[in-house]
Amino acid sequence: MQDVRKPEDMNEVFIRTFNEGKIDALMELYEPGAVSVAQDGSPLHGLDGIRAELVGLLALGGKMEGKNRYALTFDGVALLSANWTLTAKTPDGAPLVVQGRTTEVIRRQPDGRWLYIIDHPTGA
Repeated sequence: MQDVRKPEDMNEVFIRTFNEGKIDALMELYEPGAVSVAQDGSPLHGLDGIRAELVGLLALGGKMEGKNRYALTFDGVALLSANWTLTAKTPDGAPLVVQGRTTEVIRRQPDGRWLYIIDHPTGA
């Protein structure tokens, strides 16, 4: 089970888990009703849509890197932002570099873990 105990650790845990290619472990970072945003900008409501988007990104077989911009916490909710870069190859072998700056909201769970409720990979 993914166990993020401090909001400022969420980005590091997400990137490490992404780079390990573990979709089930990535999904443990989201509340069941979480919202995310697809690469095309459309909203993804719930775990099925988020999973499908992440499976597509994992299929690129790339490596993600990132750095926190900030983690602001208030009363069990945190607003996060990070810069990230995904380096991979297109299906024909050409280099592919995708970058973004996130806006994310996470919430502390009753057991002390923090989970995504809103994940916008390019929202900042």
